[in-house]
Amino acid sequence: MKDTLELGRVTDRRPPFKYSALNRVWFSDTDAQGVVYYGRYLPYFDHARTEYHRHLGDVGLVEAFVRVRRIGRTSVTYECAAYRLPDETLMAQASQTLVLVGGDHRPTPIPSAFRETVRSFEGEDLEA
Repeated sequence: MKDTLELGRVTDRRPPFKYSALNRVWFSDTDAQGVVYYGRYLPYFDHARTEYHRHLGDVGLVEAFVRVRRIGRTSVTYECAAYRLPDETLMAQASQTLVLVGGDHRPTPIPSAFRETVRSFEGEDLEA
């Protein structure tokens, strides 16, 4: 399914603002009632500022890559890399290990269905 949502656009809907940017609200941006945490608005504003400058001709692009490097008994390790375009310069690398926890807030085994789905996608690159 292709997402055709425009991230930024010229508008006259809210004068004196001439430009707006849409932000996708992620689950992690909200509290238990589904209300956006106030601290998340700063990244939304930063995104709008970036889209504003992109509209004016500042076209800075970074391509971010992600893969599952390892699936443990209760954890998944992701590896990420960001490259500046068009010159393909490596700008940053990161890894993050997330632990699945149950309702008791204790580590719980990774479901085999998830493990198999990732293994079939990542193939031999997935560490045992």
